[in-house]
Amino acid sequence: MAGVILKMRQLIRPLLEIAHNRPMPSSLSTAPRDRLALIDSARRAVLGGETGSQPPAIEPWLERSWRRCIARGQQPDERLGFDPIPAQARHRVIEENRPLVQAARPVLERLSRALASTRYFAVLTNQDGIVIDAHGPIDRADRRADLITRLGVDLSEGSVGTTAIGAALSELQPVWLHRGEHFFADTSVYSCAGAPLFGPDGRCVGMLDLTGIDAAERPELRHLAAQSARSIENALTLTLQHSLLLRLNWPGHTLGAEDDGLVCLDGDGWIKGSNDAARQMLPELALPGTPVHCSELFAQRWESWFDLARRSGPQPPMEVPLWSGLRLQALPQLPGQNAIAVAPRVSLREVEIALIRKAVADARGNVVKAAQALGISRATVYRKLGRK
Repeated sequence: MAGVILKMRQLIRPLLEIAHNRPMPSSLSTAPRDRLALIDSARRAVLGGETGSQPPAIEPWLERSWRRCIARGQQPDERLGFDPIPAQARHRVIEENRPLVQAARPVLERLSRALASTRYFAVLTNQDGIVIDAHGPIDRADRRADLITRLGVDLSEGSVGTTAIGAALSELQPVWLHRGEHFFADTSVYSCAGAPLFGPDGRCVGMLDLTGIDAAERPELRHLAAQSARSIENALTLTLQHSLLLRLNWPGHTLGAEDDGLVCLDGDGWIKGSNDAARQMLPELALPGTPVHCSELFAQRWESWFDLARRSGPQPPMEVPLWSGLRLQALPQLPGQNAIAVAPRVSLREVEIALIRKAVADARGNVVKAAQALGISRATVYRKLGRK
């Protein structure tokens, strides 16, 4: 009888949440066994074609990905070949994406050190989900690892169904998938976090994936993937030929960090490219292929910025007005003055703690909001930080 009552509560609870207009809690905050049970229930509801059944506590983008796979005629029990693209196309893709690989390599090396004591590794793909690099503690003796880390293998959603790679490229947002949340049974051994990568023109150029095999669930890696993706985007932006770099941030923030907006100018004040942070601060930059002059963004003369950048010694940031009435901090730099120090070697535990502390700080001390942003439980936040 108690089991029947518990089952009824589980079925009724989503309806009560909707009726009271309260957001459903993330399924990532549940215990591991309950989490796998929720995934299995969601698979039966969506992939099993159960009519009138609401998938319990799964991310909307995950259901969309599953349904796209179904619409293609894919079946979860199909065997996957993890096929590489033809050799000629593979060589072309590797050559076309060489700048992205070079910009990402230092970030992947830092990630491999952070992930060294786990069963996770990093995979880099182009915008079509084709693997162009892989780094970290990859066990090549494990066929499941070797299959997905070969250069040129197609890991797009159309080829291998729902994964962090296909989902990040389709949804253009950071994602986390664990075991059965993958569409195919052949990919249910993987747990992976993914984040899209955007080039200096605002277009998606690829994605960064952190994958583990038969590994413990680590949803906080979604935050790490997103943070690392920003580092890659910044490095890619700085490879542009430019005459002046503008570092931007809102007043009260310290310039020189990875969350700076980066805007590259030529000698005539035309914007050659920017990173995603700059495009969020300056929406006019978010239209790919549209030439923009800095005088269209900033309500002051720009020519003096070159003189400021040429001054010797550290220069304080200046405040620049926007035509919207808002103001930004700006630091003009010449090429070669824009390097950001490489992070020292740290363990995954230190990375986790740093990410959790930052999330708590961003949430202004609200542990519940921080836990939701990271996709973990409040108890996990307290435990990781050693608080009671």
